[in-house]
Amino acid sequence: MSDAVVSPFRRGFCLILSSPSGAGKTTLARLLLESRTDVIHSISVTTRQPRPQEAEGIDYFFVSQDKFEALRERGELLEWAEVFGNLYGTPAAPVRQALAQEKDIVFDIDWQGAASIAALLPNDTVRVFILPPSAEELSRRIYARGADTVEVIEARLKAAAVEVSHWAEYDYVLVNRDVAESFAALQAIIVAERHRRQRQHGLAEFVSNLAAGGSNTGA
Repeated sequence: MSDAVVSPFRRGFCLILSSPSGAGKTTLARLLLESRTDVIHSISVTTRQPRPQEAEGIDYFFVSQDKFEALRERGELLEWAEVFGNLYGTPAAPVRQALAQEKDIVFDIDWQGAASIAALLPNDTVRVFILPPSAEELSRRIYARGADTVEVIEARLKAAAVEVSHWAEYDYVLVNRDVAESFAALQAIIVAERHRRQRQHGLAEFVSNLAAGGSNTGA
């Protein structure tokens, strides 16, 4: 009997979701995490104050300005950015460990963070940009939140145009007209990316063994 052939394996990948505020990236990320056990969430650190519905260690790690800057100076952040006066960053160690364990990680970050991670981990990054169905709908969603001051809302609306201008840097673009439809498309992207040839390590050896086995069969 021939020796067992080891099947191909893969590293995990960083699934980055970006959009202007109110276009739906946080909702889609939450749906993924609630419905699937085979993806995990990258929990960012931030100097922002928690909103009423947010929990420490689940939505973010809420830290002081001094602690954030110490993490940044020690090189412990994979990326960081300042958004509306608050600092956000991605701890590097949990991400690298998860990728090595074949886990896929969902990121809910802006274009600056997406660019930083893609530069550091070009072979492990899948970027999806989420667009609102219209400028009017985007404005309505931002105002409907009711969690920000008028000044912050106006800043988010102005920043939306800048955010949207980076859509062409992404691998996939979803126009979020319907959440269920966008969610289905996002799940299809995950399936396709997991089967990408370059992502499957040991595939050449696996195919070679298959070919060798086939050539040794017959009457």
